[in-house]
Amino acid sequence: MTCTIEKILTDAKTLLERLREHDAAAESLVDQSAALHRRVAAMRETGTALPDQEIESQIDRICEMGEVMRKAVQVDDDQFCKIQEKLAQLELENKELRELLSISSESLHTRKENSVDTASQPIK
Repeated sequence: MTCTIEKILTDAKTLLERLREHDAAAESLVDQSAALHRRVAAMRETGTALPDQEIESQIDRICEMGEVMRKAVQVDDDQFCKIQEKLAQLELENKELRELLSISSESLHTRKENSVDTASQPIK
């Protein structure tokens, strides 16, 4: 499996966008829950409360949606952490490879200089 920094960055951006979407959805659920609680309180004040069974059903539905959102965010968080770890690993590997390349290039340059120096010396 080939894994490039560009792919990891693209995946990270995608995950960040998904996290934002999940956050917005979770916020919407919180708003819906607050609206439901305000509605129930207003109905109780006027004496036209919803039947307890309907209230419980709506609360359960909102709680289920919230749980699904929490699981989705957790999955995205886990995936994001894995991508961050892979990116850090690739960056370290890239740094080490650059160092090795630098050492190799310096060694090659030194050999060329030595061979040029040897070739330019007069034969005795």
